[in-house]
Amino acid sequence: MPPPTDAAERAYIDRSCRAPVLFFFGSALFWLLVGTFFALVTSIKLHDPEFMTRAPLPDVAKFQAGGSLNANPISMQDVGFLTFGRFRASHLNAVAYGWASSAAIGVGVWLMARLCRVPLRRPALVTTAGVLWNIGIAVGIAGILAGQSTSVEWLEFPPYAALIIGIAYAMIAVWAVDMFASRQCDHVYVTLWYVLAAFFWFPWLYATANILILLKPVQGSVQAIVNWWFGHNVLGLWFTPIGIGAAYYMIPKVIGRPIHSYYLSAIGFWSLALFYSWNGGHHLIGGPLPAWVITASIVASVMMVIPVVVTAVNHHMTMRGHFGMLRYSPTLRFIVFGAMSYTLVSLQGSSMAIRSLNKISHFTHYTIGHAHFGLYAFFTMVMFGCMYYIVPRLCGCEWRSAYLIRLHFWAAAYGIFFMIIALTVGGLVQGLMLADPAKDFVGEIVPMTRPYLVGRSLSGVLLSIGHVVFAYHFILMVLQLGRREGGPVYFNPVEAEVRP
Repeated sequence: MPPPTDAAERAYIDRSCRAPVLFFFGSALFWLLVGTFFALVTSIKLHDPEFMTRAPLPDVAKFQAGGSLNANPISMQDVGFLTFGRFRASHLNAVAYGWASSAAIGVGVWLMARLCRVPLRRPALVTTAGVLWNIGIAVGIAGILAGQSTSVEWLEFPPYAALIIGIAYAMIAVWAVDMFASRQCDHVYVTLWYVLAAFFWFPWLYATANILILLKPVQGSVQAIVNWWFGHNVLGLWFTPIGIGAAYYMIPKVIGRPIHSYYLSAIGFWSLALFYSWNGGHHLIGGPLPAWVITASIVASVMMVIPVVVTAVNHHMTMRGHFGMLRYSPTLRFIVFGAMSYTLVSLQGSSMAIRSLNKISHFTHYTIGHAHFGLYAFFTMVMFGCMYYIVPRLCGCEWRSAYLIRLHFWAAAYGIFFMIIALTVGGLVQGLMLADPAKDFVGEIVPMTRPYLVGRSLSGVLLSIGHVVFAYHFILMVLQLGRREGGPVYFNPVEAEVRP
């Protein structure tokens, strides 16, 4: 870690970040709740297709036929925006751009201010970008529900909404460059590498994908290549760098010791930058594409073992001798859970590029489980941990209840664990049955998946409980109703000699 600034300087920097960062955190939690609602409904529709397919509406047909609306004013009618396709796209975009991206920007802004050792520059620019960002997401989800989705996965927002989001993020990127150029530190810590790279990579990815698919579309199968290049890299070159960078900051900060190896962190960063951008093609194995494209993607996916293992070793060696602190620190428990999940989900992703497994797992719930493993078990848990550390420093009070933090952690941990197990096991069984020509799809395969999908919905209820609890706890903090005495909130009483 770079030499710590004094407490007064850190407090001054934190105060300068208060309004923009809390705005991004608050909007992130709002979209998390919206996305959770869409997710629950979508999940239930998979095993109960009639759920929420109709809405009570005026019986216009009877009125047009000469009848009276007063006699039977309401009837149940099919409504387009309640369909699975629109809810599922709304869920994905509310979570990816509303929750995850807003949380990433909030955490990234705070980390850059801390590590550049300067008060937040141009806070009005950051806040304005946040307002535009949320307007773009709201307009985009409204467009999806109205039937104006582009039907391109990860890019479902209509072009007019994507333009608003693009402008908002361009403002964030300009701010990041200005902030980095004004830094007052001699040493650029590894977290700053990851955060600055993510702030550069995302606008490049988003603009390029929208241009090549929606504005000036490339032809034929090249669209699929661009789509998966974007869909995979928004996870690997946007969310992953923010998540890893946050872990590199929070773990040493909480346990009070420097990161184990500067050289391992450098290897991890540059190998991630080198290999990840090639990964998306392995989702197109078996498609009508040039063989070299698929083969290059498979090789790069397997090579991702290098940054994953290097990062895991660095985090583990940093934590060595301090694992007992997981019993006490909420931040550390969430961060370590996320960091361990990053290792597992990344190794799983590399294995999915192997053709023999891919032909079983592709087009099954196994892939959906993998996506939740990465975006939730890794990234979302890291963001929760960061918020537990950052929010008290912005609000000037401590979290109100250790019980609520425990409830949030266990609801989130058990919820995502059971969801991943249900989708992974169900997906493998589904894939093996699909590979058997003797199996009837409607009569055997679809009924087989139903218990696993019910399990997914039940795990979603657990996640929803955790989200509501955390949002409630966050509101208490923003309203200055947290604890003002007694020090940080821990899961268990902490002896003085192990207090971070």
